Amino acid sequence: MKKILLLLFFSAIAIKSFCWGFYGHKKINYYAVFLLPPEMMVLYKQNIDFISEHAVDPDMRRYAVPEEAPRHYIDLDRYGKYPFDSLPRKWNDAVAKYSEDTLNAHGIVPWWVPVMLLRLTNAFKEKNQAKILKYSAEIGHYIADAHVPLHANSNYNGQYTDQKGIHGFWESRIPELLAEKEWDFFIGKAEHIKDPSDFMWKRVLESAAAADTVLKLEKELTNTFPADQKYSFEDRNGITIRQYSSAFSIKYNEMLGGMVEKRMRQSIYAVASFWYTAWVNAGQPDLTKLGNKEFTADDLKEFENLNNSWKTGRLKGREHE
Repeated sequence: MKKILLLLFFSAIAIKSFCWGFYGHKKINYYAVFLLPPEMMVLYKQNIDFISEHAVDPDMRRYAVPEEAPRHYIDLDRYGKYPFDSLPRKWNDAVAKYSEDTLNAHGIVPWWVPVMLLRLTNAFKEKNQAKILKYSAEIGHYIADAHVPLHANSNYNGQYTDQKGIHGFWESRIPELLAEKEWDFFIGKAEHIKDPSDFMWKRVLESAAAADTVLKLEKELTNTFPADQKYSFEDRNGITIRQYSSAFSIKYNEMLGGMVEKRMRQSIYAVASFWYTAWVNAGQPDLTKLGNKEFTADDLKEFENLNNSWKTGRLKGREHE
């Protein structure tokens, strides 16, 4: 029964992998596995398909859980000017100053990643294989989202500047077009992160600083590129869709100076390093001697519900495609 449910889950994703987009999240988790030490590789390599496929669970959860959406972004420009010193980095201090409702309204990703890190660390301490795999897959998603410039800006889809669609263009179209053919993901080794909160704040600040460039250069290219060549029509799983053309996408990537590849590489390193940090903080348990290797009935039901909500439901919270 478990294999049947997971097969249905994976098949559905393959049909609707339009939406870092689904492609990018899976690749980030996949390549992160190869940055791990041998003591962790024994678990992660043999479960690489699960860790990669379930990298998209948090996006699917946005169709089922209203409070999920803010975990993926933070609109830092709502808090003044860079480096946004008015926003306390510690959660309790930020709540005291702005209220929890305000923080959730503008996104909480740099605070949410440490929550997921604690869950993963506890899973390692419990030597619970199912939880380790589940939380490893999911924390990878949030970390990767924090590396996307438009996940750190309130103009997250160019909706205020007549650039609607730029979000998916940056994080989905360009990686799908170039990652396999041209980009290099041989990065090095995962490292222990001494201050995970500080690490995440540095990454979201980098994203926020890059957001204006992402928007500005797309606008400049649109103003100079032949209008009838900006988009093309392509077949996607038997459906003809309107898409940014290859020529426009490649030119934009050149103008960005390889920004998308760099942020994807940084995401891979960060994901692997957070996995490694959780394992080290848990006392480096022997991953060949784990319990709870089978997912519970509740776990399988959750996977099924996420899949169904994603296929048939509507986003709960703001869209960003």
